[in-house]
Amino acid sequence: MELYNFGAGLVAAHRHPNGGGWVADTAFVSESAYVGPNAKVYGEAEVSGKAAVCDKAEVFGNAAVHGHARICDNARVFGNVWVCGKARVYGCAIVQDNAEVFGNARIFGNARIFGLARITGSTRALLLTK
Repeated sequence: MELYNFGAGLVAAHRHPNGGGWVADTAFVSESAYVGPNAKVYGEAEVSGKAAVCDKAEVFGNAAVHGHARICDNARVFGNVWVCGKARVYGCAIVQDNAEVFGNARIFGNARIFGLARITGSTRALLLTK
């Protein structure tokens, strides 16, 4: 058994065979999904289908990432979030709480999607800061 510190102490974890990123033993990542070498999936999170967690992105809590969705760069997806379809979350974006992002939606930059937000279709969300 391997141990890894996702930020709150050591937990049982393993490297995902498709990409080499860290996955807590409490999380589920399908063999067809990709978790990059510096990416993390932990808590009760689920990543399935052809979904990808890349770069230094993190998916945790009860978040679900499905289909061809991609979480990249320094993005964080957590809570009871649902990201699916061909949605993309990247940059320093955060999707949290009970939000849903699907279709061809793009969440990027410093955008924050939270609460009961539902982002669909070809929506683009970007927050620029000075």
